[in-house]
Amino acid sequence: MIEVRRADERHRGGDPEAGIESRHAFSFGPHYDPDNLRFGALIACNEERLAPGAGFAEHPHSHTEIVTWVTEGELTHRDSTGHASVIRPGDVQHLSAAAGVRHSERNEGAEPLTFVQMWLAPRESGGEPSYAVVRDLAGPYAVPGAGASLRVLCPAAAERTALPDAPLLYVHVVRGEVRLADGTPGSGDTLGPGDSARITGARDLELTGVTAAEVLLWRMEPVSA
Repeated sequence: MIEVRRADERHRGGDPEAGIESRHAFSFGPHYDPDNLRFGALIACNEERLAPGAGFAEHPHSHTEIVTWVTEGELTHRDSTGHASVIRPGDVQHLSAAAGVRHSERNEGAEPLTFVQMWLAPRESGGEPSYAVVRDLAGPYAVPGAGASLRVLCPAAAERTALPDAPLLYVHVVRGEVRLADGTPGSGDTLGPGDSARITGARDLELTGVTAAEVLLWRMEPVSA
């Protein structure tokens, strides 16, 4: 089953007067939606845009795996465990909040910053927080604590990519347009920037670039009851 969610269905958040614009794919903060709390382990997929000098002051997280993909600009991260990093396009940042951590995220550069931040629920609570950055991600990035892995697909126009057969797949289009189909002539959906697809029981699916595109693909195991 494929459920397509369009960019204009996202909840608008942030603080535009402070240079922060947010688009939430799932129930988030004041935008509570009991029918849209999560998909598999994924509980948030936020598109964030920060003007130069804008950002999120230090705030707490716990029991959350936080994975960030920068698309434009530079993201400056600092946390209560002493980590400080600048994340750029092509890098993956992973903060495992575990029993609790505080962090801040700011645009300290001269250009606008855009990034996608995804939160996953861990299979087990507690533990010590951890932090990792992978520069210039070239392959899948595993988040074993949530039973999930992330791939970044960059198809050219007309290029076809077979998607893995999996219990759960989540597709998020960062830029460009793609077509998601099962190989049957005339079937499928075209997805553009900010669109997503939640796929249950994926089999024999392929993604084709309508234009050159960038796509985030999560592969997840079912959540235990």
